Amino acid sequence: MTEDRHPFLSVVIPAYNEEHRLGPTLTRVAEYLAGQSYEWEIVVVDNGSKDRTSEVARGAGVKVIAEPRRGKGAAVRTGMLAARGEYVLFSDADLSTPIEEVDKLMGELQAGADVAIASRGLPESNLVKRQPWYRELVGRAGNVLVRLTAVRGIADTQCGFKLFPNRIVHRVFPAQRLTGAAFDVEVLFIVQHAGWKIAEVPVTWIDSPDTRFSRVRDSLDALKDLVRIRINWLRGRYRV
Repeated sequence: MTEDRHPFLSVVIPAYNEEHRLGPTLTRVAEYLAGQSYEWEIVVVDNGSKDRTSEVARGAGVKVIAEPRRGKGAAVRTGMLAARGEYVLFSDADLSTPIEEVDKLMGELQAGADVAIASRGLPESNLVKRQPWYRELVGRAGNVLVRLTAVRGIADTQCGFKLFPNRIVHRVFPAQRLTGAAFDVEVLFIVQHAGWKIAEVPVTWIDSPDTRFSRVRDSLDALKDLVRIRINWLRGRYRV
């Protein structure tokens, strides 16, 4: 891993109790990045883990930030704002979207988009291993609500693989308020209302059986957060 002070790409990985999956994920990400011509860094945000997540990350030689257990959204925000790269990707620790797919997102930014997000919801998306039917059903219902109330024209707001230029990171993420299941929606809501263009990119995706998703708890929390997003917007809290 490079120690360059101003890397081209930062990869931010939020992690909660990921001691078993994180090692292989970091190895794969580092091997891919080592083959690129640009400078890079990996930032792991330990989201209040109770296991050896931080030790595994330090053993892999990457930057580790300790974050109190406040939710994935808070961990992502901390990592994004700490990242030094010209471009900043956040990726789930399970690597359901292979790291190689960042090339597709980067291509969209270089073609003129302001933000690029991976999507499981487009016809061209390659779902190697699908989610269980009940999770897909909950996800589709949630996406309908999201499109009606918050983010227009996006088929999949929740895929944990999104790429931002650093200049936009430092305008959007300080305005982020939510720390729970709908933080992605809030971030994209802010991006759209600021007038930036979002490219939704079909990617290869492989469901992880060891998901942290709770059908009841996370779905209810997401519904509450959609209301919070509208309230925050009406109160002028998303000016960037």
